Amino acid sequence: MANSDMQPLVKRADFDRHNVEWYIDKVMQSLIFIGGISAIIFVAGIFIFITKEGLGFILDRFDFVEFFTSPYWYPAEEEDPEYGIFAMIVGTASVTVLAMVVAIPFSLGTAIYIAEFATGKTRETLKILVELLAAIPSVVWGFIGLSIMNPLIIELFDVPVGLNVLNAGIILGLMAAPIMTSIAEDALKAVPDPYREAAEALGATRWQVIQKTVLPAARNGLLGAVLLGVGRAFGETMAVLMATGHAINIPGSVFDSVRALPATIAAELGETAVGSEHYQALFTLGIFLFMITFVINLAADLIVRDVAKK
Repeated sequence: MANSDMQPLVKRADFDRHNVEWYIDKVMQSLIFIGGISAIIFVAGIFIFITKEGLGFILDRFDFVEFFTSPYWYPAEEEDPEYGIFAMIVGTASVTVLAMVVAIPFSLGTAIYIAEFATGKTRETLKILVELLAAIPSVVWGFIGLSIMNPLIIELFDVPVGLNVLNAGIILGLMAAPIMTSIAEDALKAVPDPYREAAEALGATRWQVIQKTVLPAARNGLLGAVLLGVGRAFGETMAVLMATGHAINIPGSVFDSVRALPATIAAELGETAVGSEHYQALFTLGIFLFMITFVINLAADLIVRDVAKK
């Protein structure tokens, strides 16, 4: 009799526990979903904000030819302000290209060594060092460019100023190298081991295996790493502001000072009146920069995803 009386209580307890677990499961699913779409919401919110702030300039004052082809940026002129970003585009591109010249050999060499040659504690130590390099704040890199690279370039190359394309390119290359190294290493490790074993069975040396088999197989992943590095360098602000000399100029050599697009926004936004034409023009710069970096990072992400599927 006692057992029959206890059975409904046991079933009720199991039912209540099942309901609690069901609600907990639903809550966790909702939290994970919110976390998953939060990045999309934030990106969309940022784009909406900068578009709203720059829309007045685009509708009233924007001149496509002047904006993209004129090298003259004089937004503070009272009578005839000029809004040309061509010199800044060239300056940003020149610094980014030089940064990739520095970063690509360094990153690929490090990734190949970590993925194909290093073992045990050596591999783990190198990976930790790469992560630590990525954790250095950009302002610290800027101080390195300003305090160390500047006098070093002046002394080595006998130039009047060491804050130039060369300085910023080296600093940005070192800044972009860690993320490029991490992605490149993942791409190399994703190459199936049977590829290596088949090449070795044919008598290929260790370097021939890497050169003829591993690198071609990881080509898309390595390209994705390079594009992510380009996006990192193209959108950098503080280090570029401190290392380039911040002069509006179309460079004729790596020893010329330039001004980058992100650095212009950082340097001038705090000195403009909110809602003014200059203020809106800076947000238009932000829209252009956002679109460029978004396209670069999207292309890199699609390439890396394609590698992961394969």
